[in-house]
Amino acid sequence: MKILLVEDDPKQLMPLQMVLSQAGHSVDGVKDGETAQWLLTEKEYDLLILDWMLPRISGVSLCQQYRAAGKTAPVLMITAKDTTPDKVIGLDAGADDYLVKPIDIIEFMARVRALRRRSPLWQGDTLRLADLELHLDKLTLERLGATVSLSSQEFQLLEYFMRHPKQVLTRNQIEQAVWEWGSEPESNGITVLVRKLRQRLQTLAAGDWIETVYGMGYRLNPPEPT
Repeated sequence: MKILLVEDDPKQLMPLQMVLSQAGHSVDGVKDGETAQWLLTEKEYDLLILDWMLPRISGVSLCQQYRAAGKTAPVLMITAKDTTPDKVIGLDAGADDYLVKPIDIIEFMARVRALRRRSPLWQGDTLRLADLELHLDKLTLERLGATVSLSSQEFQLLEYFMRHPKQVLTRNQIEQAVWEWGSEPESNGITVLVRKLRQRLQTLAAGDWIETVYGMGYRLNPPEPT
């Protein structure tokens, strides 16, 4: 998933961003509501994780604005406010779930998995295309009984390809989907990542599934059924 994580405390932001990235998610982590507001106009996200108390614009205001714009991705509100009236305010603002600090990482990731299942992109814990199976909970790829493990970024790229089969994906689209905000790829970063993913696929005799469309980008072409 592409996740926007907004938390003004670096001691909270960094470990949450790390655990989400290790689980195969692409996470834009920011420290203030104003930057988050701008990102929400520039990118599409599968999940928003918003701290209630933020500099400039609160998480509640961000959630209200997001819903007013007609956006439907799940929103998880995190806050130290634990009274029932506070929870009602957050939920009425459009949040789907509410987690009180201090955050337990195991519970946090369980909430994220639960909210992932509400996404319109949700197709179960395994994403399938032809005879290729991408296991979202294990970051592994399987074909014809053989399995290969993927790095977090390889996983994110293949998931993006598999959700858009036979579509030409531009380098800019890939960068937006895979690279986190503030850590844009080097000039050859996308080329290198695609090459690594091809090598992983080659171990499953599927290296030729990724086509380079010169001057445009890349396309995932699963073989036609026989």
